[in-house]
Amino acid sequence: MNKDFDLMNNNKVTVVGNVTKMPIFSHEMYGENFYEFEVEVPRLSLSSDFIPVTISSRLLSIADINIGKKIALSGQFRSYNKLIDGKSRLMLTIFVREILHEEMEYTNSIEITGYVCKEPIFRITPFKREITDILIAVNRSYNKSDYLPCIAWGRNARFIKDLRVGDKVNLSGRIQSRAYTKKTDDSVENKVAYEVSLSRIVHVSCNEGMDEYCNNEKITKII
Repeated sequence: MNKDFDLMNNNKVTVVGNVTKMPIFSHEMYGENFYEFEVEVPRLSLSSDFIPVTISSRLLSIADINIGKKIALSGQFRSYNKLIDGKSRLMLTIFVREILHEEMEYTNSIEITGYVCKEPIFRITPFKREITDILIAVNRSYNKSDYLPCIAWGRNARFIKDLRVGDKVNLSGRIQSRAYTKKTDDSVENKVAYEVSLSRIVHVSCNEGMDEYCNNEKITKII
């Protein structure tokens, strides 16, 4: 398998939603400018996910981005560290690779293949809901990796709670935004967390001495 093709296809996002924030300049890299905006994707439950998006100036020039405008895009869900108030924070965003046809139905889908990089955290809520939080490292070009928080519920949560650091998995679901409050000594801050809400899990088992791409892959469980 071609290495570059594999790295391009282990992190695939398709989102169709409405623009809620206009693009603002984010950063410049190798002479190309990048901009950030936000897309709202309705859920079946009548609530919505509000997802940050990063787009290059080249794609921005051909995209019709205005508040309330429907936009369809594909790309990758990426992470980066940003210094905020003197602390390094993990930031998450959709990195746009292609603008799609706007007549598509509202969509929020992601498929990633990566490695468990922290022990899963399993918990049961006061309402008896089983939840597992897991952090997945997804390789991409130039020896970089994206670190993507994921969350699973019910039987999916029970399954992935027993995964080990270094296990390779293929995961599908949607990008979820979750509002929460953080209390400090004298104030309450409103914050938003982003994570992959899992609907399908494939645990890929590898030979001893697992390499980056796990030759001789064997699917051991599909949820």
